[in-house]
Amino acid sequence: MIKPLKKAVLPVAGMGTRFLPATKSVPKEMLPVVDRPLIQYAIDEAREAGIEEFCLVSSRGKDSLIDYFDIAFELETTLKARHKTSALKALEPTRVTPGSMTSVRQQEPLGLGHAIWCARSFIGNDPFAILLPDDVVQSKTSCLKQLVDVYNRTGGNVVAVSEVPREKTDQYGILDVGHDDGRLVEVKGLVEKPKPEDAPSNLSIIGRYILTADVLPHLAKLEKGAGGEVQLTDAMAKMIGHVPFHGYRYEGRRFDCGNKIGFLEAQIAFSLEREDLAGDVRAFLKSYQGK
Repeated sequence: MIKPLKKAVLPVAGMGTRFLPATKSVPKEMLPVVDRPLIQYAIDEAREAGIEEFCLVSSRGKDSLIDYFDIAFELETTLKARHKTSALKALEPTRVTPGSMTSVRQQEPLGLGHAIWCARSFIGNDPFAILLPDDVVQSKTSCLKQLVDVYNRTGGNVVAVSEVPREKTDQYGILDVGHDDGRLVEVKGLVEKPKPEDAPSNLSIIGRYILTADVLPHLAKLEKGAGGEVQLTDAMAKMIGHVPFHGYRYEGRRFDCGNKIGFLEAQIAFSLEREDLAGDVRAFLKSYQGK
């Protein structure tokens, strides 16, 4: 019997050094794409996929991420008094059901695997999703919802995958692939950041995962891998052969908002989806052509 997926872990402990000085006092996950912060895109995607409980794995100085999903009493009271109905409506997605969001601290920057291990009490024995807010996916059906649909058929572990240039495999977790129907692939092995000549394929994992709690005993060993960090990829690889494991070529366009170019491109892509912005954005973009 396949357990329903209701939990999600969001690792948000990074320092965001690539966006300094902006991230000196503002968490990277609070940087907005148009008018929603990265963390909101991740939570919205999870809720569309049926997630009901959230755990933010954070670090010192990131309490504003929790505050963002709290009720802003003074702000809302002022908006109501001034009859700012559209502004109040814009705040609705920032609310979560009381008791549905928790936060734990990753006290040392020891990698993604360590961050997930820090959420072990929240996870318990349940399947759980992982969403990395740096990855924003523009799609008709949310990327995680696509993975959930696969999980409900296959059970086990399901990760979102996309093809990367062969020369960039050393920047990603790469799959060793078995059966491949063009969309769903059997995962025979995982390698963290292999050299291009050693990579078993060019299929990489992006920041969307559905995992079973079987990964936790492997993470608990806190074995260090690539970069001297506790790699989630290494722990997932140890489940292969014991738990069903699939990769899914999701439909949509992924923006790596962990770097400046991806972040800037996301601003354009998402603004062009908006009826209230698209015309003006297209108009000002024309003035930059040829520069």
